Amino acid sequence: MTDRFQVHIRKAQSSDCASMLGLIRELADFERAPHEVTVSLDHFRESGFSEKPVWWAFVACVKDEVGKEEIIGMALYYIRYSTWKGQRMYLEDIIVTEAWRGRNIGSLLMNALIVEASQKQLAGISWQVLNWNEPAIQFYKKYGASFDDEWINVSIDV
Repeated sequence: MTDRFQVHIRKAQSSDCASMLGLIRELADFERAPHEVTVSLDHFRESGFSEKPVWWAFVACVKDEVGKEEIIGMALYYIRYSTWKGQRMYLEDIIVTEAWRGRNIGSLLMNALIVEASQKQLAGISWQVLNWNEPAIQFYKKYGASFDDEWINVSIDV
């Protein structure tokens, strides 16, 4: 229980995409890059719920006194391949809406990811964190995450 609400974690459904995109926009605001979110709702939904999805996700939900569900967090991942390690889960985003931070919801989502990676027999979980996001860094340290300052992020927009 968190306050008077019970939080539960479940796999994301197509109908969750608008709420999930709202969380992604909230994260972009937090990361001082709201203009960087350019994905449309249709493309987002299609990418996760088509015949061949490229991402999967868990959502954290609460129900109010009348049973209305609200998505308050999410963890979106995809499978990447390491030529050295094999298939690994790549955590693209773990997001908890600001009003619900500090209530163990991130841990519930992270635990769901760890169980999923284990059940799928993946070699591990990888992700990135901004070097100034101290709360996230401290959160990940609780899981024994290793931080690598040797590699440089590289990308090309096409």
